[in-house]
Amino acid sequence: MNPPLSSSYSSSPIPNLSPLISCSLSLPWSSPPSAAVATSRTSFLFRNHAAAAGNQANSTTPDLSLTASTDDQKLLFLLRQRKTGDAWTLYEQLSDLPNPTCLSRLVSQLSYQNNRLSLTRAQSILTRLRHERQLHRLDANSLGLLAVAAVKSGQLPYAVSLINSMLRSGYLPHVKAWSAVLSRLSSSPDDGPVEALKLFRSITRRLRRFSDPAIVANSRPDTGAFNNVLNACANLGDGKMFLKLFDEMPEYGVEPDILTYNIVIKLCARYDRKDLLVYVLERVIEKGIPLCMTTLHSLVAAYVGFGDLETAEAMVQAMREERRDLCKILRDSNVEDFNSSEDENENDDPIRNSNWGDEVFMGLLPNWSDSTDTEPPLLPKTYSPDSRIYTTLMKGYMNQGRVNDTIRMLEAMRHQDDESSHPDHVTYTTVISALVKVGSMDRARQVLAEMTRIGVPANRITYNILLKGYCQQLQIDEAKELLREMASGDVEIEPDVVSYNTLIDGCINIDDSTGALAFFNEMREKGIAPTKISYTTLMKAFASSGQPKLANQVFDEMIKDPRVKVDLIAWNMLVEAYCKLGYVEEAKKIILRMKENGFYPDVATYGSLANAISLARKPGEALLLWKEVKERLEAQKQGEEDSSLPRALRPDEGLLDTLADICVRAAFFKKALEIVACMEENSIPPNKTKYKKIYVEMHSRMFTSKHASQARQDRRIERKNAAEAFKFWLGLPNSYYGSEWRLSSNEDDYA
Repeated sequence: MNPPLSSSYSSSPIPNLSPLISCSLSLPWSSPPSAAVATSRTSFLFRNHAAAAGNQANSTTPDLSLTASTDDQKLLFLLRQRKTGDAWTLYEQLSDLPNPTCLSRLVSQLSYQNNRLSLTRAQSILTRLRHERQLHRLDANSLGLLAVAAVKSGQLPYAVSLINSMLRSGYLPHVKAWSAVLSRLSSSPDDGPVEALKLFRSITRRLRRFSDPAIVANSRPDTGAFNNVLNACANLGDGKMFLKLFDEMPEYGVEPDILTYNIVIKLCARYDRKDLLVYVLERVIEKGIPLCMTTLHSLVAAYVGFGDLETAEAMVQAMREERRDLCKILRDSNVEDFNSSEDENENDDPIRNSNWGDEVFMGLLPNWSDSTDTEPPLLPKTYSPDSRIYTTLMKGYMNQGRVNDTIRMLEAMRHQDDESSHPDHVTYTTVISALVKVGSMDRARQVLAEMTRIGVPANRITYNILLKGYCQQLQIDEAKELLREMASGDVEIEPDVVSYNTLIDGCINIDDSTGALAFFNEMREKGIAPTKISYTTLMKAFASSGQPKLANQVFDEMIKDPRVKVDLIAWNMLVEAYCKLGYVEEAKKIILRMKENGFYPDVATYGSLANAISLARKPGEALLLWKEVKERLEAQKQGEEDSSLPRALRPDEGLLDTLADICVRAAFFKKALEIVACMEENSIPPNKTKYKKIYVEMHSRMFTSKHASQARQDRRIERKNAAEAFKFWLGLPNSYYGSEWRLSSNEDDYA
C-alpha cells in the first residue's frame, strides 16, 4: 500500500507506486528445450530450429515415474488432482526447481484459475526462472496461458512483452494466445492499434519462413485473428492497410465472417461514408453469410453516429413491421441525402468528401459498383428489434437533447410483448445519462430508484454517470454520499478508477486541490491502480491552484509507473502548470526535457508558453518562440522530412493572436506583420480593432519627437519603416497624426 501524497510544497518526491508486474519483461532462453520438454509440449509452441530434434525426442523420452524425484512425483500428483493451491504450497517448500513438466503444469493451472493471486504466483515462477536463466524449462502451453491470463486481468504490457519474447527466442505461440493479445491491443488507447499491426506482421513474417504448413498449423491466423487486426485498422482509419489485410485472408485459408463485415461498417463510419452502409448489408446477403442482430445493431448505431435519426427510425420501424426490404429503405435514404445536399457547397475536408476512399471500398464492396443495375436484395428472414437496438436509438435522442423522446421510448419498451425488447440495465442507464446531460439529477435518481424497485440491477457504469452528473453540477457532497451508497450493503458495487477520476475532476471544478489529492490517495489505498487520466487530472488540480511543484511531483511519479504511458497531453499539462504563473524559464526547461524524451511541442505547448511570455512581459522570448514556430511552418510548407518534427504544426488563433499582441505592444512591427500574414494564410481573421487600439494608445507619437537627435532617428529608420507598414495594414491614414509619414520603398517587404 502506498503512503498518501502530501499537499505541501515539500521537495520530497511522491512515494513510488508498487507495480504488480514489470512491463519490460525479457526472456533470455539460454538453451534449446530438453527432450522431455519437447515431448510434453503441446501445439502452443514450436521452436523452428529444433523441429526435427523434437520429433526424434518423442521416442527417447524416459518414463517420468522412473526418473523423477519424490518431490516431483508429489507435485505432479497434486497437479493431476487439480489441487493447485496445495501444489503451490509444496513448490514454495522446495529448495530446488521441479522438473520442466511440473513447472509448466503449475504455471498453466495457476494461469487458468484467472484470479489476481494465482496470476501473481505464476508470474513469480517466471521471475525466478528468469533470474536463474532456466526459462527454457517452461513449454509454450504455459507461456501462452499466462499471456491470456495477463490480458484478462488488464496487464496488457506484460502479455505483449511475453509474446514478443517468445518470438525473439524462435518460438511461435498458439493463435489463441497471440490473438487474445491482439484483440485487446486493437481497441487500446494511444498506440495500441499500431502495436497490434506490428505484432500481426511480426508473427506472419515468421510463419512465411516455413514451407511445410503443418509445422505451423496451430499458429496461423484464423478469422478471429484477422478480425482483430482489421479492427485495429478501422480504429486507425487506415483503409489501405485494411484492404491489404482483407486480401491476405485467402492466403491462410480464411474467409470473412459476419464480424468482419461489422468491422467494415465501422470503417465506413470512420471514413464518413454513410452512403456505403447499405452495401455492406447487401454484400453479407450476397455472400450468404448468416446475418445476426449485431450487424443490424451496428447499422442503427452507425446512422445514429451520423446524426441521421430519420434513417435509424425507418430501420427500426421496418423491423417492427417485419419487413424484409430493409436494403431498399436504406438505398432510398441515400437518394434523399444526395438530393438534399445537391445544392450545398462541397466540403473541403477530404475525409468528408464522398469520393474519399473509393479505391478501398471498391475492393471491399465490389457489389457497390453494380448497384445501379441490380435490385436491392431482401433479408433472408425478418428480424424484430431487441432492447439493444431500441437503446441505441434512445442514445441518438439523448445526443440531440430529446429527453422526452428518450423517456417515451422507455415507456414503449415496457409494453412490448416480446421480452427481448423490454428495457434492461443498459436502457435505464441511457435514460439516466440523458437526464444527467440536461442537469436533471433528481429525475435521474428517481430512475435509479425505479430500477431497484423492479429488480433491474444498476451497475458501476450507472453510478459513475450519476457521479459525473453531481460533479458537473458542483454538488460534491452529493457525489460523496453516492460513493458511500455504492459501497453499502444494499448495493455492493466497488468504485473503480473511473469513479475516482470523476471525483478528482469534480474537486477541480470547485478549486479543491486538497480534496482531489485525498481521492487520489484513497484510490491507491484501495489497491486501484491510477491511469493516465488519474495522473493528468491530479496535475490539472495542482496547476489550477498555482502549485506547479506538486504537479511536477505527480508527473515524475507518472513516469515511474510502468502501467502508464506518458503522452504529449501529460507534458503539456506540466508546461501549463508553470506557464499559468508566468514561469517562462521553468516552462522552457520542461519543453527541452520533452524534446529529449522524443516529444515535440504542439500548438497547445506553444500557446501555453506564449501566454507565460505575455504574463512575464518578456517580448524578446516571444521573438524566439515565433522564430521556432515559423521555422516549423516553413519546413512543412517545403515538404521537408525531419525526424525531429513528427507531427505537423497547425497554428491556431490563440497562439498567433497572443504572439501578435506581444509584438505590437513591444513595437516589433516587422514581426507583427509576419504573424498576421500567417494568420491570414491559415484563414484566421486578425483582430484589427484590438491591434489598432494598442497602436493608438502606445505608439501614437512614436518617431515624431522634434527633440530626438538626427543620429537617433537614423538608427530607428528600419523600425520606422516597419511601423509605417503596420500602420498601413491597420488602415490608418498618413494624416492620422498630422505627420509627414510615407511608406518607403520597402513596402512590399511588409504589406
